[in-house]
Amino acid sequence: MRELERDPTTDSALAEAQSAATPALPRTAIVGAGRVGGSLAGAARRAGLSATIAGREDALESCRDARAALLCVPDGAITEAAAAITAAIPPLELVGHTSGATGLDALGPALDAGASVFSVHPLQTIPDADADFTACPCAIAGSDANALRFAREFAQRLGMRPFEIDDEHRAAYHAAASIASNFLVALQESAAELLGATGAEDARELLSPLVLRTAANWSERGADALTGPIARGDEETVERHLEALRERAPELVGLYEALADRTREIAARRAADRERAR
Repeated sequence: MRELERDPTTDSALAEAQSAATPALPRTAIVGAGRVGGSLAGAARRAGLSATIAGREDALESCRDARAALLCVPDGAITEAAAAITAAIPPLELVGHTSGATGLDALGPALDAGASVFSVHPLQTIPDADADFTACPCAIAGSDANALRFAREFAQRLGMRPFEIDDEHRAAYHAAASIASNFLVALQESAAELLGATGAEDARELLSPLVLRTAANWSERGADALTGPIARGDEETVERHLEALRERAPELVGLYEALADRTREIAARRAADRERAR
């Protein structure tokens, strides 16, 4: 997979060169010291940005010393947090959030108080506060040209690759991200539990090479990476799978059937595309 093959040394040098070649960004308060806030604060420090991190209880004081604020709080708390820091406007000129599914309207209190608003959402999984954002795609949005410019430059200075997502598409964008990441984990856990039920030890270790190779193949080939019984039209094997699931893991039957139907659609579409290409 291309991402797995990148040279982190080169990426770091590129980020440093970009940082040196661009004007300094305004001092930024990162509000929320969890996984996202901690990771962004660390990345900002490594990029040489003037940024501080604060918990929600210290948000107002931190924001009074900044010109921009980035709210790294749960989606349901964005509006409340935006309202809480309005006492710091001015001097706050920019207020943003890091939600993937939430639009800029959640920042209404900051917008009403005279700030421009924006969002930056790193398109990657963040399991802890030490995530590396190098070469990570990042969805951005802004209420005006200045806010969008800040969001883009902030992402770029942290080594990310920004792309714009309009508010009307936020939910669909985030659903795609959840399918690709969260549902993948749920799917692989289901596979590991089923394999473990056969008596195999270290199911995750046994399946990992298959999962990683499949992900690499999909990254490089898209739907052409599809293999297996459905891709070759072997419905007898599919039925044997279902019989085994009904006996050993009936809770997975519905999941298997839904994925099998979707796989048939993809296989049929791929076959039609190949036929047209002849």
